[in-house]
Amino acid sequence: MGKLGVPAMGTEGAGWATTVSRVYIMAVLLAAIVRHESRERSGLWQTPLKIEPARLWRLVALGFPAAMQTVLEVGVFAVATALAGRLAPVALAAHQIGLQVASLTFMVPLGVASAGAVRVGQALGRRDPAAAGRSGWMALALGAGFMGVAGLVLLSFPRVIMRVFTFDTGVIAVGASLLLLAAVFQLFDGLQVVATGILRGTGDTRTPMVCNLIGHWLVGLPVSYVFCFVMDWGLFGLWIGLSLGLIVVGAVLLQIWSRRVASLKTPWSTAEA
Repeated sequence: MGKLGVPAMGTEGAGWATTVSRVYIMAVLLAAIVRHESRERSGLWQTPLKIEPARLWRLVALGFPAAMQTVLEVGVFAVATALAGRLAPVALAAHQIGLQVASLTFMVPLGVASAGAVRVGQALGRRDPAAAGRSGWMALALGAGFMGVAGLVLLSFPRVIMRVFTFDTGVIAVGASLLLLAAVFQLFDGLQVVATGILRGTGDTRTPMVCNLIGHWLVGLPVSYVFCFVMDWGLFGLWIGLSLGLIVVGAVLLQIWSRRVASLKTPWSTAEA
C-alpha cells in the first residue's frame, strides 16, 4: 500500500511481504532451537547424521498421509475458488472475503489441534491412556467452544464483518449471506481439525486423510457443483456443498476418536502407537 516510506508495489508487494514473513518465522524458530539447546543440553548437535533407511521410511509412512490430508483439505477450497471464478466478479469477491474470515477463525482450533496432538502423544508415550483420552476431549472442547462463539459472532454481525474488507454494497450483501452459512459449519470445522490433530497424537494419520478424501472430494465438491451450476443456486449453492463436506468430516472424525479412546483402554504396544 506504500506506507512508512515504502513504495506501493501492488500484488508484487504482497508476495514480498509473504516472503519476508516466512524468512522471519524460520529465523525465530531457529533461534529458539539454538537457545533451547544451549540451556537444556539435549544432545541435538551430537546427533549422528548417518542416513537410516528404516527410520526414514517410518517418518514417510507417518508424514505422507498427514501431508496428503492437508493437500486434500486445502485443495478442495482452491478448486471451489476456481469454480467461483466462473461466476460474477461480485460473487468471487464475496467468496474470497468469506474464505478469509473462515480461515481466520480456523487458526485457533488449528493451534489447539497441534497442542492436542502433543499432549495425547506424550500421554501414550508414558503409557497413560486415560490422560490421553482426557487431553483429546479437552482439546475438542476448546476447539468446539471457540468455534461456537465464532459462529455466534458471524451470525450476529455479518455485514459489520464484511465492511472491514469492502464498502461495495453488492459484495457486502452476498458476503453476509455466506458468513451466515459459515456460522453453521464453524463448529464442525473446529471438530474436524482438532480431531485430526489428536488422532495424529495416537499415530493415526491415515484415517483423517481418507475422511477428507471422501467428505470433501466425493461428497462436498460434487454437491457444490450440482447446487451451484446445475440447480443454478450460484455461490450460495457452492458454499452449501463445502459446508456439507466439513460437517461430514467433522462428525465422522469425532465418532472415530470416541471409539479410539475406548480402544486406548486396552493394552497396546509402542509399535502400534
